[in-house]
Amino acid sequence: MPFLGQDWRSPGQSWVKTADGWTRFLDEKSGGYVGDISSFCKKDDHNKENLFNSLNYDVAAKKRKKDLLNNKAKTQYFHQEKWIYVHKGSTKERHGYCTLGEAFNRLDFSSAILDSRRFNYVVRLLELIAKSQLTSLSGIAQKNYMNILEKVVQKVLEDQQNIRLIRELLQTLYTSLCTLVQRVGKSVLVGNINMWVHRMESILHWQQQLNNIQITRPAFKGTTFTDLPLCLQLNIMQRLSDGRDLVSLGQVAPDLQVLSEDRLLWKKLCQYHFTDRQIRKRLILSDKGQLDWKKMYFKLIRCYPRKEQYGDTLQLCRHCHILSWKGTDHPCTANNPETCSTSLSPQDFINLFRF
Repeated sequence: MPFLGQDWRSPGQSWVKTADGWTRFLDEKSGGYVGDISSFCKKDDHNKENLFNSLNYDVAAKKRKKDLLNNKAKTQYFHQEKWIYVHKGSTKERHGYCTLGEAFNRLDFSSAILDSRRFNYVVRLLELIAKSQLTSLSGIAQKNYMNILEKVVQKVLEDQQNIRLIRELLQTLYTSLCTLVQRVGKSVLVGNINMWVHRMESILHWQQQLNNIQITRPAFKGTTFTDLPLCLQLNIMQRLSDGRDLVSLGQVAPDLQVLSEDRLLWKKLCQYHFTDRQIRKRLILSDKGQLDWKKMYFKLIRCYPRKEQYGDTLQLCRHCHILSWKGTDHPCTANNPETCSTSLSPQDFINLFRF
């Protein structure tokens, strides 16, 4: 450097790096200068311009960071109101979650299972995740999944309702875990293998608890189902959407056994769940040469999915891409928000996060 061997902090002296090397010049107080002051000033103006542009860039970067923080705070606010954005593009207006695990963590399914209208919806969603989507969940989402499942089991043990539904869910999950645990070391499960073995033991314990349930007969001695006129009994049975419930009901009393075999009852059940084309492919004739609708129903459910029916479903706003439970308002900017909502089945909800 040019100031080696001397005190470069001497008053009135400055060193500037130019195209020709380091140049010393004096300020006005020192009474003189060394080098081309005009070229330095021009260069100084250029440096100031670069500095100004750099400051503008920093301000813009800070603004983007502030907007991002505000958007995160806004998303958290939506979470508190049971809303959630669905990721549909990398635009500033639509910030959300692009994985099933993130959405599963944000939506409050723990509270949803306490609502009888949403209980079957949540159980069906848990079953679909257990079948094929368990490995797509993050470690936190998998832990949340098991916590929700435990709450579902405890609710069934207390209410003594939907026992068969939860048995099937637990059996599906246990079968899936048995397959996944055998593939340990291939990054299919998050966490220690001993943790998953413990969870499988919990599932077996829950299954045992459900098998030991003793349903107590109510002490009510008023009018019972069998005391109703036959037309009312048949009308009530037509509202059952699961053929297994009809079979169970027919085992209660001999009179109900006769009603549960009604051909028209099973015909309506088949027509409710399946299309005419599906029915024509699975025709079964009885010994009397008539269509055996009961056998056809159980054959059809082995070949095709049944029609799903829920009291309450998740809604997707096609305008702002917000997920919310039916009946929950969100700050939609559309002119007619009611026309923008679409009901999502559990399978539709999972399909939102398939890319």
